[in-house]
Amino acid sequence: MSGDVSSAPWDEAEREAVYRVITERRDMREGFLPDPVDDAVLTRVLEAAHRAPSVGLTQPWDFLIVRDEAKRRRIRDLAERQRAVYAASLPPARAAGLDRLKVEAIREAPVNIVVTCDPTRGGRNPLGRHVQPRTAHYSVACAVENLWLAARAEGLGAGWVSFFDERELAAELGLPAHIEIIAYLCVGRVAAFPPAPLLALTGWARRRPLAWAVHDEEYGRRALPGEDIVNPIEQTVAAIRPLDEAAMRDARDHQARLTKPPGSLGVLEELSVRLCGLAGRCPPPLPEPASVAVFAADHGVHAQGVTPWPQEVTAQMVANFLAGGAVVNAFAAQVGAEVSVVDVGVAADLDPAPGLLPRKIAPGTADMTRGPAMTMDEARRAVETGIEVARDLVSSGARCLVTGDMGIANTTASAALVAAFTGLPPEQVTGRGTGIDDATHAHKIEIVRAALDRHGLPGRADPLEVLAAVGGLEHAAIAGFVLGGAALRVPVVLDGVIAGSAALAAAALCPDALGACVAGHRSAEPGHTAAIAALGLRPLVDLELRLGEGTGALLALPLVQGAVRVLHEVATFDSAGVSGKDAGRRNDAITE
Repeated sequence: MSGDVSSAPWDEAEREAVYRVITERRDMREGFLPDPVDDAVLTRVLEAAHRAPSVGLTQPWDFLIVRDEAKRRRIRDLAERQRAVYAASLPPARAAGLDRLKVEAIREAPVNIVVTCDPTRGGRNPLGRHVQPRTAHYSVACAVENLWLAARAEGLGAGWVSFFDERELAAELGLPAHIEIIAYLCVGRVAAFPPAPLLALTGWARRRPLAWAVHDEEYGRRALPGEDIVNPIEQTVAAIRPLDEAAMRDARDHQARLTKPPGSLGVLEELSVRLCGLAGRCPPPLPEPASVAVFAADHGVHAQGVTPWPQEVTAQMVANFLAGGAVVNAFAAQVGAEVSVVDVGVAADLDPAPGLLPRKIAPGTADMTRGPAMTMDEARRAVETGIEVARDLVSSGARCLVTGDMGIANTTASAALVAAFTGLPPEQVTGRGTGIDDATHAHKIEIVRAALDRHGLPGRADPLEVLAAVGGLEHAAIAGFVLGGAALRVPVVLDGVIAGSAALAAAALCPDALGACVAGHRSAEPGHTAAIAALGLRPLVDLELRLGEGTGALLALPLVQGAVRVLHEVATFDSAGVSGKDAGRRNDAITE
């Protein structure tokens, strides 16, 4: 057919230009120059946007150009008001990061472009919209991307401002009621394009590697084209490295030059040294913002009467976490941490809610006294889920991970895991959980013993087999969470006995993962004391807590952050001009 476009690949220079504009596209929020944008250039950019693919060729987009300064000032005020509302909802560390993301580009950029969607365009039966009604919105997103890339090719910066109440903005713009706003873009010449996305440069988020996002044939089978299927657990374990000895030497030397008596911060000094070894530099990044992941699951061993609490409490407490009414929420608010709840195995179906990560592997485990609590595949998938949650939280900006848990009867599974990994007898590691009486406690010990005997534990060398035999879905996920944090060299603050027993599994899978672990507190559960002793960890807090949820770890979080802040902010003898007894001015010159 005459006029056909050639199907031959473009030459190398042309391909390079396409990939370059994709790679160098930036979301510009500052640095706009007042120079006007040439009308011909702007038309070319809009033409590129208008050539975007649309389902059914409905072309549901329109472009509203806003140059008027008074109007842009009013729009900026709308955005700033909503930005302030959002900032007030954030923990302090996140709010501080948001302060660096201003909305002044609305006024500073010479052109604003509002990209809208008309979901009624195309009439009653446009191709493709019957089954997926939101294809109009997806099509407009393609137009936004085309506009953005064309702007970069023309040397124009573009910034997407999303701090708007859509109908409030629509009223300011005089849009018809059926028109929806997809994007508000600030466009203009800029002084320079940053070397990386601004959100990455400010620490708000990190870019996920491509290998995390490509699945082969079915979701969860990760592999880049032409490469072998990735085993996420093996890949994560391979990425974990021992603590950096050079960084720890630097940290000890720096501690010796700080204006304080030697060893005066006790355990916190060695903690700061370990965190330098984890990060591979001194001082290490401040461990903030922090994210708590409360892994929730139910347990088949509940049927053996090991707790007086009904299994339904697991789902009810998850709802409480999501509503912000639990102790973990109160403590997280106190220390400025974010809380996410991960459903890896709650027996009930949970409604979608902000903060809920639906990752259900199974509706609870089986009764470990009658057979394996999990299949090997379930145990593996739960560990992988924990790894993925750690990756996602770190990618979204977390610089410290905190373990949390919820699951009625999970202290029974924890006791079995601690006994299996340490070799201690059930009576030494089985506690009273939520406060059971003597008779129930004695019964619980015998249930743990029966489960261990049934599965020949201790004695199995494969940590996944141990998890599958007597663990919970949340234990396996927390083990993966620890591995994921260690691979990304981010500290993981452990909570009580559930986290401690899961950390035993993580350490069995990869001993070097312990380099990322901080024992937040010592639980009143005897199994926790046994676990942290086996792990060689020193708890930071000992308040006889036995709640779980992540509460003890959150109470310790300021101590972890303070240990690092000392390295960042405390003066050395040289910088403070404090005299010492030797030329090196070390802090052994100070006495009380």
